[in-house]
Amino acid sequence: MNRHDPIRHPPSAGSQALAPIQDYLVEIHERVSKIAGGAPADYIPELGKVDPNLFGIAIATVDGQIYSVGDALVPFTIQSVSKPFMYGYALQHHGRAHVLKHVGVEPTGEAFNSIVLDDAANRPFNPMVNAGAIAVAEMMKGETQDQRIANMIELFSSLAGRKLEIDDAVFESERATGHRNRAIAYMMLNTAMIEQDPEQVLDLYFRQCAMNVTACDLAVMAATLANDGTNPITDHKIFDTQYVRDVLTVMNSCGMYDYAGEWAYEVGMPAKSGVSGCIIAAIPGQIGICVYAPPIDRQGNSVRGISVCRDISREFQLHAFYNHTNVRSVLRRDYRADVVRSNRLRTLEERTLLAEEGRKIAVLEAQGALFFGSTEQLLRKLNALAQNSKYVIVDFKRVHHADSAASKLIVRTVRAMAGGDTDLVFASIDNDRPLDGLIRALAETKEGHGLRQFRDTDAALEWCEDRLLAGVGSTAGTKFALHQINLFDGLTAGERKLVEGIVRPLVFEKGDVIMRAGDPAKLFFVLARGTVSVEIKLHGEGGRYKRVASIGPGLTFGEMALLDGGTRSADVIANERVVCYGLGVEELHELAKEHPNVMITILGNLTREFSERLRHANEEISVLE
Repeated sequence: MNRHDPIRHPPSAGSQALAPIQDYLVEIHERVSKIAGGAPADYIPELGKVDPNLFGIAIATVDGQIYSVGDALVPFTIQSVSKPFMYGYALQHHGRAHVLKHVGVEPTGEAFNSIVLDDAANRPFNPMVNAGAIAVAEMMKGETQDQRIANMIELFSSLAGRKLEIDDAVFESERATGHRNRAIAYMMLNTAMIEQDPEQVLDLYFRQCAMNVTACDLAVMAATLANDGTNPITDHKIFDTQYVRDVLTVMNSCGMYDYAGEWAYEVGMPAKSGVSGCIIAAIPGQIGICVYAPPIDRQGNSVRGISVCRDISREFQLHAFYNHTNVRSVLRRDYRADVVRSNRLRTLEERTLLAEEGRKIAVLEAQGALFFGSTEQLLRKLNALAQNSKYVIVDFKRVHHADSAASKLIVRTVRAMAGGDTDLVFASIDNDRPLDGLIRALAETKEGHGLRQFRDTDAALEWCEDRLLAGVGSTAGTKFALHQINLFDGLTAGERKLVEGIVRPLVFEKGDVIMRAGDPAKLFFVLARGTVSVEIKLHGEGGRYKRVASIGPGLTFGEMALLDGGTRSADVIANERVVCYGLGVEELHELAKEHPNVMITILGNLTREFSERLRHANEEISVLE
């Protein structure tokens, strides 16, 4: 396996949209791997034998997606990173009041293995130092030592989502050299902070520290805390939300020992380190992170782990005091163009082709705020749609905020998909000021300049449909002969000749108003070449107009004049140079007096067209509700 391959729940083959996060992990792994300094912990002899070049990073999301790089599947012992999870167990099974009698929540400013208790209460300062962790270990339930060990293993296995085991060699090494911890345990026996045999309590404590895990395991365990106590892989609820809050609070203030203050200032993520060289961090509602790199500094923290977490926090604004909303609300809906089409009215041939090929066009509607966690969700969905699509349209109409992390991930996606098999199309990003940052970020890249961007989803859909139709050999285009136009299907050659006698060829330039709302309806039109837009004025919108349809060659507009006369209900404007046929309503009625089949055939074709439009509109409504 390549050191940079994803190793658990990897992206599908040929994946493009997952590349941003995976590529970022590869970049940061390569950069941080050059950092020297620190050394593996050797006061526990077995830890001193570890390869100092091992280096793995894993990120797990709150819905179970895992990204990893490097040595993320290499097993190592959990050491002090076990402490927050044992603390969560104690809270879950004994309650907050009982646990607080035995372990406080104050930072110490001392080393993790200090032999010191709170002078006022004679209890350990917090559960993240050894004294507090030993007191917490005694709270593991079980009638016998074997039962307590089995319950402890079950706890960590449920957190990781797989069966974990103890590294016996490391356990024996810790038990043989853990004299300082023995001093702590006997001191707490003297102050009644523990009541059981100190050797049995220490036996369990040494075993919990010797639990074998991988960076991927710990990322899932951290994501369980980020996910309010529910394992994102198994969906098993392990801790109540109220106790997760307590665990994360103590991690935030005490998890990095006497480096905790600087960590909170610089990185700002609830975290815990272990002397085996691992660091976990949990970002509530978003992700869990684990970095494994054995060389540690004088405070017992992984040198490379600190660097990675600092960079991730800064790059994606994951500091605890950046306010974000829930990531799960970013996906409003998605649909395909075989069911929901643009407002461009199509010929029967075009409609048939789109019904067959329209699934190659996917539309993904985003909503809410885009930040790291929500953008990851959006891009993962985009990736899934891209696997069997020729075009993917992302609609940003309902996005009210996109931070710099979101912009960076989206730009990475645009770069990854440029020149690929799936064309990425953006809609509704040019009119919303909240997306100015994304617009600027795209403008700074050549791929962004080449990205197709449209004012709304309808325009984007129409463009994709046109491209798709051209690619499958559609013969839709200029329709100068009446026999090419569906409206006149069923007329004999002689009847078509009669109709040609009353047709008025008309030419309009781009921007010309062909019909205006309120004008008398004396003509209806058949489009021979070019396209026109049907627009209505929005009430109370400051005179703003909305395009409700686009019409191409072979189709009619203004046909209601045939049915009820009256006045026009909308404006029709030429999108380009247009050639069309105008048919006078009075002339057609006169012709029909002697040749009634002409009117019967035309009205029948119009009725079928209106019926098909109504049927498809109902299908679209059922999809979009």
